[in-house]
Amino acid sequence: QDGQSDILYKFWTAVTQTLSSHFQSATESSMFLKQAFEGEYPKLLRLYNDLWKRLQQYSQNIQRNFNTSGTTDLFAELQQMEEDIQDIFMQKPQDYDPEKALKDSLQQYEAAYLSKSLSRLFDPINLVFPPGGRNPPSSDELDSIIKTIASELNVAAVDPDLSLAVAKNVAKTIQLFGVKSEQLLSTQGDASQVIGPLTEGQRRNVAVVNSLYKLHQSVLKVITNQSSFPAAAEQTVTTALKAVHDLMGSAVQPLLNSVGDSVEAIIITMHQEDFSGSLSSSGKPDVPCSLYMKELQGFIARVMSDYFRHFECFDFVFDNTEAMAQRAIELFIRNASLIRPLGEGGKMRLAADFAQMELAVAPLCRRVSDLGKSYRQLRSFRPLLFQTSEHIASSPALGEVIPFSVILQFLFTRAPPELKSPFQRAEWSIARYSQWLDDHPSEKDRLALIRGAVEAYVQSVRTREGKEFAPVYPIMVQLLQKAMATLQ
Repeated sequence: QDGQSDILYKFWTAVTQTLSSHFQSATESSMFLKQAFEGEYPKLLRLYNDLWKRLQQYSQNIQRNFNTSGTTDLFAELQQMEEDIQDIFMQKPQDYDPEKALKDSLQQYEAAYLSKSLSRLFDPINLVFPPGGRNPPSSDELDSIIKTIASELNVAAVDPDLSLAVAKNVAKTIQLFGVKSEQLLSTQGDASQVIGPLTEGQRRNVAVVNSLYKLHQSVLKVITNQSSFPAAAEQTVTTALKAVHDLMGSAVQPLLNSVGDSVEAIIITMHQEDFSGSLSSSGKPDVPCSLYMKELQGFIARVMSDYFRHFECFDFVFDNTEAMAQRAIELFIRNASLIRPLGEGGKMRLAADFAQMELAVAPLCRRVSDLGKSYRQLRSFRPLLFQTSEHIASSPALGEVIPFSVILQFLFTRAPPELKSPFQRAEWSIARYSQWLDDHPSEKDRLALIRGAVEAYVQSVRTREGKEFAPVYPIMVQLLQKAMATLQ
């Protein structure tokens, strides 16, 4: 009536300030109360939340009573207020939050509680990673870390803001575990050796990855079991877990690189074998597969049983080794398409190698058919070995499954020596050419190099005043044009 429309705001400010000062003086004079309020802060917060809920219900009841008691001037005035400020409870400054004002009277206990919560989370980790320690935590030690995380999150579940604050502490805890684990990793040469049995460093790396994996899976389970866990809190913890996953990746990377290099080195030895022979009288290859293929199969099988089977995170391992299998197939097809000269007997043996390649990469993946495009390329390329150049040029797999550059590379093997392969024209070794292809993944660059080799051949024929081109030449030109057109 007297224009004091902020009366409730003034009253509420007085109430919250009174609460703050009473809490302050009570805890200053009693150590017992201080410890109780700090240690049992979530219970105190729950009482506050209940109080706020009851006040909200009360305010709604007042509204309802006004609504039902007919039209009164006061009701009209209140409704006007509600439209202006969206809150019948009080007229207040724009950024004033009455619930926050209430909870702010507990601010000091929240800070103390969160600080104690963080040390409760850090303690078991500092305990299981003593200074100078060499081993990751045991299964039981890990369980105690997970239990602590679950317990802190459960207790904080009384309030979304507290849940978020504790989730940030949990994220720091996960980061600490990651940092301590990373310090245990062996990065010396013996971590990536693939010649002998597991070294001490490799054993430790496997144990570290296994413990990171267990932490990752267990914390994921804890947060999925949290009912009404705020989205922001979940996001905070999952971001920290992603860093753990990345650390697992960088821990196995040296070993993966080493295996990948060895696979490449074995595949490239196919050029030391002779594929120029004609068909034997039986029409079958003399051996089920070439020497390099036997070596490749033996190596991959040994690597999987000696090194990778010790990891408990099978999905994680397969995600990494499947990429290796795809790369092995790509290198195999690349090198197979470069073999010159290739006789009829050589084609038969190479076709057998294509079939054996599926067996070679099988240990690296869940199922070979999961390898997608690489697998389809392996399957589609094999029949091309025996087709005429015209047939190859019209194959539906062209461009769709097998890149044009790979097929063009293969057609060089059907040309006279004068039509030099791109690497021969550049006077590179096959290893150097393979490196160049890795550095130039775009079809455009690869086709430009091939076109250069074809144009150099045309020049050489003209120079010696030759009367005709090799039969495969027009087919290659036509394919080059088709390939360039698809790039437009």
